[in-house]
Amino acid sequence: MTAVCLGYFIKINHDRKENVESRKSSRYKNNGMDFTDSMKKVKEDSFIMASLAEETRNAALAAVADALEKNKDAIFAANEKDLAYAKESSLAAPIVSRLKFDRGKLNSCITGINDLIGLEDPLFKELLKRELDEGLILTKTTCPIGVIGVIFESRPDALVQIASLCIKSGNCSILKGGSEAKNTNKALFNIIYEAAVNAGLPKGFATLIEDRAEISELLKCHDYVDLLIPRGSNQFVQYIMDNSKIPVMGHADGICHIYVDGAANIEKAIPIIIDSKTQYAAACNAAETLLVHQGIADLIIPLLAEASGNKIKYRCDARCASLIPCEPATEKDFETEYLDDILSIKIVDDIDEAIRHINRYGSHHTDCIITEDKDSAEKFMSLVDSAGVYQNCSTRFADGFRYGFGAEVGISTGKIHARGPVGLDGLVTYKYKLVGDGQIVADYANGTSTFKFHDL
Repeated sequence: MTAVCLGYFIKINHDRKENVESRKSSRYKNNGMDFTDSMKKVKEDSFIMASLAEETRNAALAAVADALEKNKDAIFAANEKDLAYAKESSLAAPIVSRLKFDRGKLNSCITGINDLIGLEDPLFKELLKRELDEGLILTKTTCPIGVIGVIFESRPDALVQIASLCIKSGNCSILKGGSEAKNTNKALFNIIYEAAVNAGLPKGFATLIEDRAEISELLKCHDYVDLLIPRGSNQFVQYIMDNSKIPVMGHADGICHIYVDGAANIEKAIPIIIDSKTQYAAACNAAETLLVHQGIADLIIPLLAEASGNKIKYRCDARCASLIPCEPATEKDFETEYLDDILSIKIVDDIDEAIRHINRYGSHHTDCIITEDKDSAEKFMSLVDSAGVYQNCSTRFADGFRYGFGAEVGISTGKIHARGPVGLDGLVTYKYKLVGDGQIVADYANGTSTFKFHDL
């Protein structure tokens, strides 16, 4: 999941431009190679990676899980360095929270890897088999995308998830984490890299970018990199899109909503709202805005405030400002991803107003309706234009691990190729294979032969 604002990260070619330009004379080095040459080598290795048997890829994942456990002390020591620097630098609390890599995070990573091993191989699956004519057989088969560059935020566990998903799906990965996690990322990468290469993966299966300036070099490598997945602020994602010919998949902000319908069960609603907001407020699937039907607002809003205690700070519109202690909500609040224990509240006249509000202010990530009315739920899920639409459950479920994907490389709010949490299925594409026996198009053009189109 992506959440932490990386606006500062966009200094790639702005206030650091002079420094970047001054270094171009010597070019950027990666394992002793020119950066572009190193990406070319990765592309070459991606063809080897794409042909590896499932057994080899799973064996590499098992080796990675084992190596992470054996080297846990080195990982934790590296993380302590990053946490100490974060405190000295007075980084925002949500960033520090995501930066921490402890025993619980390690256990989750290892569990995710083991889950991936148990999942069905996404490669070489036959999606279609059709006889175009006698002896002319067309098949549609899944295959890796190739080389995937992922630029992610301060979560070191994201590096493990991304690298593991790319191994399972037969893709090579280019990884760039936030500089605030550089020690942890480097330790994790070195452990993963050594274990996987020793298990039979090509040396170019994964590459760690440590220099921020190399991102601008990466954006130029459209001949060698097949897909970019940036995880960060809207400004950062837009920068990537504007400065590269490489296709980009992902999302920017996570402005998620909960709409409490007039037919909601209040006892059910309050725990859902609190969990969606406070279970991990720094996540992109945490709720940021609560919309409440006018017929139930006077009852549920005070009960919510009482149940949440000091966990949530509220920003309310004029209609609910008199119901609970709060700050007045502005137009800006409804456009804001807080990444904090702050929740904006708006009272709406009906479900139609709620849907209009979500489609206008939302980020098409994840939105939920709390209602016992089946028709209202179906209307909400049909008309809300988001990657995830829920009924009567926490928005925090929007996650590749919780969907049973093993992990995720990010969440996509786009509508092309992949949408929602991007797991294995989102990291593969397909190719058409046509096998014939001397057929030529001229015979079909002049009527000598005719197509049969028989699905096998």
